[in-house]
Amino acid sequence: MQDKIDLLEGLKRAPGILSEFVKSIPEERIFSRRGEGFWTIAEHVSHLAEVQPMLLDRFQRFMDEDRPEFVPCIPEDGGDEPVRTVYSSVSDALDNFALCRNKEIDLLESARDIMWHKRATHPEYESYSLYILARHTLMHDFWHMYRIEELWLTRDAYLTKLE
Repeated sequence: MQDKIDLLEGLKRAPGILSEFVKSIPEERIFSRRGEGFWTIAEHVSHLAEVQPMLLDRFQRFMDEDRPEFVPCIPEDGGDEPVRTVYSSVSDALDNFALCRNKEIDLLESARDIMWHKRATHPEYESYSLYILARHTLMHDFWHMYRIEELWLTRDAYLTKLE
C-alpha cells in the first residue's frame, strides 16, 4: 500500500514545510488582513493548530470504534469544532501543530492495514475511512499553505475571493 506510506510521509513533513514557509514571510505580512472576509496568515496557521486535536480524536475513534459516526466540523456553526485556542505567537501555533501531528503519526503508524479500510459515517461524504481522513488531513494542510502563499504573494486583482 505505497500510497499509505506516501500519505504518512506527507503528514510527517507538513509541520516542517509550514514552519519554514511561515518563517520566510515578513512579520508585518503575517498579521495583515487583505480585505473583508479574508483570514490573516496568522489565522490560517492558528486554524491548522486548532483542528489537530479534533483530527487526533477522529483518528483514535477509528481505532476504538467499530463504525464511528462523525458530525461535520464547520467553523461558522461551532458543530464539532474544537474550542478556539489563543496562541501567544505564531511560533506557539506552529509548535502545537507539530506536537499534535507527531501524536497523529504515531497513532497512524500503529494502525493495522485493516484499520485503514474501516468505514465510518459522515454526513458530508459518500464514503469515509481512516485512509480518506488521513488523505483529507494532508490536503487540508496544503490547502491552507496554498492560501497562505496566495495571501502573501498574490496581487489584489488576482487574489481568490472565497464566498
